[in-house]
Amino acid sequence: MTDLAARPATRTPARVDGSATHDRWRAIGLLTGLVAGLVVACLAAGALGAFPIAPADIAASVGRRLGLTTAAATDPTAEAVLWQIRFPRVVLGVVVGASLGVGGALLQGLFRNPLAEPGIIGVSAGAAVGAATAIVTGLSALGGGATAASAFVGGLVATLLVYAVARSGRRTEVVTLVLAGIAINAVAGAAIGLLMFLSTDAQVRAVAFWNLGSLGSATWGAVATVAPLAVLGLATAPWFARQLDLLALGEPVAGHLGVDVNRLRLLVIVVVAMLTAAAVAVAGVVSFVGLVVPHLIRLATGPGHRLLLPASALGGALLLVVADLVARTVAAPAEVPLGVLTALVGGPFFFWLLLRTRERQGGWA
Repeated sequence: MTDLAARPATRTPARVDGSATHDRWRAIGLLTGLVAGLVVACLAAGALGAFPIAPADIAASVGRRLGLTTAAATDPTAEAVLWQIRFPRVVLGVVVGASLGVGGALLQGLFRNPLAEPGIIGVSAGAAVGAATAIVTGLSALGGGATAASAFVGGLVATLLVYAVARSGRRTEVVTLVLAGIAINAVAGAAIGLLMFLSTDAQVRAVAFWNLGSLGSATWGAVATVAPLAVLGLATAPWFARQLDLLALGEPVAGHLGVDVNRLRLLVIVVVAMLTAAAVAVAGVVSFVGLVVPHLIRLATGPGHRLLLPASALGGALLLVVADLVARTVAAPAEVPLGVLTALVGGPFFFWLLLRTRERQGGWA
């Protein structure tokens, strides 16, 4: 009897340790795969286009810039195309994609809702209104920082409005959240239309850029303008991982476990507005990245934010680099707007997710 009674006690830790080891290796495998995929996508984005460049030449060029080789460039034209056109676009795609991916993951954790995303609930549209206002009023002439600051204010106001409307008691209602996002997007669309009506032809073309989304204006200057804002938001996001995991248990439980829910809510909203502003300020409205990427990562790894946030950053960067590559090559020499392309992919995914969520909750009523 003693031996039989002792067996469960000796086997349980082994199962727990084995499960933890399996989860650890799965996380390492996922992150490694995303990093490898991102590297391949960046190389492909540098190689493909109207002026094709061999991967070996790209590697040699990068080696020269890093001081790993002293060999002279064999093709100055290829060198100029890489470092003045394609690499700024690739780096900007990584920054924008990572910002949108992490922003979506944070919003979904904060609202405890897989339908939350900066584009769907109007945060991107609010940031676009801020950027368009800077263009029409002439604030953009002060530099890219002014446009980014205006986009940040617009995104922050939109996020606070959506949260205030969707909040009921101690929970955030799913239907109200989506409807509030629709309302914010409608108001933002009307505001942008009015700004375009009041602007000059040059300003109309500039504002139209924000509605369609594109990385076509990428320069190293644009990267330098928004990178500090994006890096600050991305570096801050992992700090919320444990608190968002506890929040998933419910606000009363999270509060009893030491989470200051009101403070967490405010900080997450500010960080999401910061990340969205960084993306919109240089790429315009690029929808559904923050919806698709965190949800797919969550299906593969589970809801834990400690892995979800960095994986969403890598996944968002990978998705946007690939999407931009397709946008500029699928209809060459024309370029498909990036926001249109992501909406074509993300729209059907949103319908599927909407139906799936409704079935899980037994209807919206």
